[in-house]
Amino acid sequence: MADFTPQQSDPELLVHERTYHAFSVFVRWSIVGVAVALTVLTLWFATPAGFLGGLIAGVVLGVAGYFAVIRHEQHQPLDLWTEGR
Repeated sequence: MADFTPQQSDPELLVHERTYHAFSVFVRWSIVGVAVALTVLTLWFATPAGFLGGLIAGVVLGVAGYFAVIRHEQHQPLDLWTEGR
């Protein structure tokens, strides 16, 4: 069995980590975007809140989603061997 010991300067591993990070960011933005769109459209068309109520709720949900889902992960270092990762 081969012994895999990753090296910090391994270019393939770093490219993989950056690709995974970009995909992860895309998925998080997509989740927040779908949640905002569903909220706005539901409040706009299915409740008496109308467009303005849906827009306000969408902005509030978008800001909350940004801070809860997206901003939290942006502070993670990209280097695999950094302490606290």
